[in-house]
Amino acid sequence: MKKIMVSGCLGQIGTELVTKLRRDYGAENVLATDIREDSAHVLPEGPFVILDARDGKKYAEQVEKFKPDTIYHLAGLLSATAEKKPQLAWDININGVYNALECGRIYHSAVFFPSSIAAFGPDTPRDKTPQDTLQRPNTIYGVTKVASELLAEYYHKKWGVDTRGVRFPGLISYKTLPGGGTTDYAVDIYYQAVQQGKYTSYIARGTYMDMMYIPDAIDGMIQLMEADPSRLVHRCCFNITSMSFEPEQVAAAIRAHIPSFAMDYAVDPVRQAIADSWPNSLDDSAARAEWDWDPKYDLESMTVDMLKNLRAKLGDKAKF
Repeated sequence: MKKIMVSGCLGQIGTELVTKLRRDYGAENVLATDIREDSAHVLPEGPFVILDARDGKKYAEQVEKFKPDTIYHLAGLLSATAEKKPQLAWDININGVYNALECGRIYHSAVFFPSSIAAFGPDTPRDKTPQDTLQRPNTIYGVTKVASELLAEYYHKKWGVDTRGVRFPGLISYKTLPGGGTTDYAVDIYYQAVQQGKYTSYIARGTYMDMMYIPDAIDGMIQLMEADPSRLVHRCCFNITSMSFEPEQVAAAIRAHIPSFAMDYAVDPVRQAIADSWPNSLDDSAARAEWDWDPKYDLESMTVDMLKNLRAKLGDKAKF
């Protein structure tokens, strides 16, 4: 990769991806775009353009002007928000991917897009979910992810577009606030632990979901796009994971550092139903074999890093 464009750059993944890409490839070589203005100056260095990813004409104009060899298309609505606004979710999640793929076809850019564990459904094997298996999601978010996976595969087979992607588990970060995802309890719990010393979980005890610390996710996205294409049997999308846990295990990891931490439950039926349709754990052996995927963080090491960085970030608001 030499010149890179990122859509949806102000989301949980985008802010951290752009920061690392600019550090590794040069700020001037990474164009950040989002439908929102960068009013908080989250990404102060390098070019930034306001772009609605649904606008195919303007998307193409930016690609033609900047001439990226790689597009990271991250714009989209997350799971819980998508369930509340299914028509908008289809519009953003499908049309955005289509516009990115069209730009890849016309301007010969490689295209990365993130799929999700939501691409699986209640009929999928729940434990060590295989790379290639039944995908019948029962959420609009999952439906858009499966459709996008198939569309990206089509563009690769039909026109040779270099499409690549991963199925992310829940992503955990101290830099970005929870943004409407079902797995966001695993972010919020750390914020509440250092500020309040307690947390009320909207996900039920015993609900296992795959998770990943954001540094591993960012490294994986870059590693995949730099991988030798001749090794890639799969394209869209690879299972990747680093840990699987349920709320009590996160609470126990936090209590190792904040012994007084308390947790109770007020289960949200909408997000719980979504979680119950997803895998407990993923088989990511294809990613490990085809491009050497190897995450660094587990629950314990992530917890140490999350608490340390949140205390520094929150300052006087961190009471524990």
